[in-house]
Amino acid sequence: MLEIIIDMGCRSIHIGGGEPFLNSDGLNDVLNAAMDADVRVEYAETNSSWYTDHHEAVALLQRLGRAGLGTLLISISPFHNEHIPFYKVKGVIAACRDAGIEVFPWVAEFFPEIDSFDDQRPHRFEEYAEAFGSDYLDRIPSRYWIHFGGRALKTFSRSLPAYTPEDICLRNRHGCGELCDTSHFHVDLFGNYIPGLCSGLAIRAEDLPGPVSKTGYPILNLLYTEGIGGLYAMAQELYDFVPNDSYISKCQLCLHIRRHMVIDRGVESLELQPNEFYKNI
Repeated sequence: MLEIIIDMGCRSIHIGGGEPFLNSDGLNDVLNAAMDADVRVEYAETNSSWYTDHHEAVALLQRLGRAGLGTLLISISPFHNEHIPFYKVKGVIAACRDAGIEVFPWVAEFFPEIDSFDDQRPHRFEEYAEAFGSDYLDRIPSRYWIHFGGRALKTFSRSLPAYTPEDICLRNRHGCGELCDTSHFHVDLFGNYIPGLCSGLAIRAEDLPGPVSKTGYPILNLLYTEGIGGLYAMAQELYDFVPNDSYISKCQLCLHIRRHMVIDRGVESLELQPNEFYKNI
């Protein structure tokens, strides 16, 4: 995969997840492979769930540092705090300091709010709304960048205006050109390139660089040429898709269509991967 990335002109990466530290040996191998390929690792990401002991964390970070890890992006948000006690986040920050690893706090602005609660246990998002205002969720998109795909579509659906499927298609009459954006791209652990950061869409690494064939990737080509309107019409005609009354964006409608195809109609496609994404969304 690194060879393909290099051939496409990319010389630096970040390592995300999931949670890379669930397989620290695998993370170490990826760092070594990047070092051997002369690809710079800008940072690795973590939600800090793995943290249990300061000395063990320092030792692990020092080992990863020797393999090329210089910076650790540490997730700091109310969404993570719903599942991860904040003492773990503070523990990883302290361990980075002692291990000589730079910290990229994402997002530092949330630190005092999260730290105002008991750091020994997770906290429901409702607790944040009770403490900081009923519009707390509505204000979050203005505080840091959120890609409105995957679960974020469901999380923020009550905070953003909604439109009928027909309105969505009228508002987005052109093809989805963002599928070709390579300014920031993701590659998953299965060797799939994720076009447009659209989780659940995939191009096999061995088919890169393009062009992406119409026969091998008909769904992606339909989205690129005709946009959400083309996909919507196809899903209604071929897969008996019944839409919801409203959606906040073309991405939410697209995800609903794709999930219907995979889960409800059993469509097997190289483009709609990984299958587990659709089972768990």
